[in-house]
Amino acid sequence: MTDTTESGQTSLTTEYGSDGRRRVVVRVGLAAPDAPIRATDAELIARGARRALDQSVPFVCEFAANGPAAEDELAVTFAIGEAAQAITACSGRVPTIGVLQGDAVAGPALLLGLVDHVVVVDGSHAFVSGPAMVSEFTGVEFNRTELGGSAALTNQAGLASLTAPTIEDAELLIDDLLGVLPASADDPPPFIGTGDPADRPTPEAADIIPESATGAYDVRDVITTVADDGWFLELRDRFATNLVTGFATFGGMPVGVVANQPMSIAGTLDIPSSQKGGRFVAFCDAFNLPLVTFVDTSGFYPGKDLEWRGMIRYGAQLAFAYARATVPRINVTLRKSYGGAYIVMDSKNMGNDFAFAWPSAEIAVMGAKGAVEILHRRADADERAQLEAEYEARLLNPYIAAQRGTVDEVIAPERTRSNITDALDLLASKREITPRRRHDNTPL
Repeated sequence: MTDTTESGQTSLTTEYGSDGRRRVVVRVGLAAPDAPIRATDAELIARGARRALDQSVPFVCEFAANGPAAEDELAVTFAIGEAAQAITACSGRVPTIGVLQGDAVAGPALLLGLVDHVVVVDGSHAFVSGPAMVSEFTGVEFNRTELGGSAALTNQAGLASLTAPTIEDAELLIDDLLGVLPASADDPPPFIGTGDPADRPTPEAADIIPESATGAYDVRDVITTVADDGWFLELRDRFATNLVTGFATFGGMPVGVVANQPMSIAGTLDIPSSQKGGRFVAFCDAFNLPLVTFVDTSGFYPGKDLEWRGMIRYGAQLAFAYARATVPRINVTLRKSYGGAYIVMDSKNMGNDFAFAWPSAEIAVMGAKGAVEILHRRADADERAQLEAEYEARLLNPYIAAQRGTVDEVIAPERTRSNITDALDLLASKREITPRRRHDNTPL
């Protein structure tokens, strides 16, 4: 089924992915990527979003459109508002994906911010205010690539969930992404066939963690070790790199994965990572994807600048997303879980269903060095070393947390995959009844 606007540069089709499931696809700027967007183009975007919602299938919109032509500016503005409303109506009901394969300026760029995930093709640009306007108002010269090129959209802005060298590669990534998602919020995630045994031991997982308590390692190695077939689709991999988010499968069941990344600012949480994690957790909860959280963090990143910019408000976004999530939630503490970051990384007190910990886990208010500095300020160096060793032996282990009920089981690393898979099987029928209300008031 295909509809085309009079300008001939926008199409609306119902297509089938590599898994045979339907999706609605709108392509803007087919004939002339540098042409201005017209009202009829934006109206077709709105029509496509409404069709996807009516048919309970994903909505994909490929953008390559500049801002409106001067003679059509007001009509386009009205039509983009209609498109924004239609895309917003899809939120949390059907997955929405935007593909930037050229330029998106002003209104079309804002539409990219409304969809669930954006795939950016190399060489593309997007900005609400172009370089000329930015330079006029700030006095600083920027070119298009510096202001809104694919690298800026990926690294600084965090707009891109995925990047691709060509539009063909982008469409393959969309297949991968939609392949683990349900068609709508009313459906369960699809089962992904695998020959990887659910009870496969993972002794190599323990070797990934350094002996030093402060040693860095790539948490993605842990994820790929325990997931089905070593497959992990990471999202926003170059934005807020201290937190890893993406999709994997366990026993054929798709899950959303959240993990602290010790390779980046020691896995501490800051404003960008809290926003990234909160949005991802909310997406998974909306579309029935269980959450598996791997924890190794010493807390929130300290600093006056972060506090003044709103670390409390933004940190609350991640806590809020986990606290309201009703999907199955499994937590695995690998090494460190301290203080406020322990709370927001889907702790037992935040309502997770299973809390596992490796024997190497340290669950406490803070590390031994910080605790001794506060409690024994007048101790000399030798006394502090002894007190730190005693603190570590007495309190920095997962068994204290297990005794208090905040850890369900201390597991051997080689049993991580089987424990997660078994827990997902037990939680497959989980249902939570939530109170009736218009919607919650998330701390945006």
